[in-house]
Amino acid sequence: MSVIERTRPVQHKAVREPRVTDEHGRRIRVWELVLRYALLLIVLAITVGPFVWQLSTSLKGPTEDIYSSPPTFLPEHPTLHNYKRVADTIPVWDYAFNSLKVAAGNVVTNCVGSALAGYALARLRYRGRRAATLVFILAMLVPVEGIIIAQFTTMRELGLNNTLIGVVLPGCIGAMNVLLMRNAFLNLPYEIEEAAFVDGANVWQRFLRIALPSVKGTIAVVAIFAFMGAWDDFLWPLIVLSDPSKFTLTIGLNYLHGTFANDERLVAAGTVIAVAPLIALFACLQRYFFRGVGEGAVKG
Repeated sequence: MSVIERTRPVQHKAVREPRVTDEHGRRIRVWELVLRYALLLIVLAITVGPFVWQLSTSLKGPTEDIYSSPPTFLPEHPTLHNYKRVADTIPVWDYAFNSLKVAAGNVVTNCVGSALAGYALARLRYRGRRAATLVFILAMLVPVEGIIIAQFTTMRELGLNNTLIGVVLPGCIGAMNVLLMRNAFLNLPYEIEEAAFVDGANVWQRFLRIALPSVKGTIAVVAIFAFMGAWDDFLWPLIVLSDPSKFTLTIGLNYLHGTFANDERLVAAGTVIAVAPLIALFACLQRYFFRGVGEGAVKG
């Protein structure tokens, strides 16, 4: 080996450090990444923490301390006895079935009615279309408490008091859902429907075969909002219903809380029963829910 070869510095290959980038390709610093994850963990603890505590409380036996500091989320001896006590105390499954009927009716009427109204506001040409859109916007500004007496009087005149139909009817088409469907239909290119019109498709065929399949994500969003609104509603069913056999789950759980206010295990079990269907629904429709934010894009 020559002197030049012995004295030549050894060249090492440059090792590229892993880079974390955002959706635009810009590099994210380490402290920014740590801050983002810290904020996400804080939000997660605030939103999910109370439900986890309720679930843990519902699984704890009568001898376990539910007010320990710091709180213990893992029960020492998990049990489902609290759920059985809820079913023995109130007809919780009958109440849940009533809530399911109300929520299903609300979902069907909102999806169908909002889709029809949104398509009419977005695609059809007629006098007063802008005024109709303004009416839906103004309807969102009116608080429910301000019109609840008028709703009750209307249901009484129609003979629908103390019926599940009377619970469903006032919220069968929400103004927010109509505007969501309108915006989704507005994002669809006009050229597609114009081509279908040239081929002889009428307005119903364009609506059912072209426009509606392109906004499945927004329909899923409307379905989730309608289900949650009907399932969690407490004030209107409390006013319009008087027969205990027709009570919804929210009213039934209120009676449970009032009777056994000191037994938090029982109340927690009832709360988990009420929240479980919402979690199941969102788990089934989450792929469409997140896609509905950018609805209207056409895939080739």
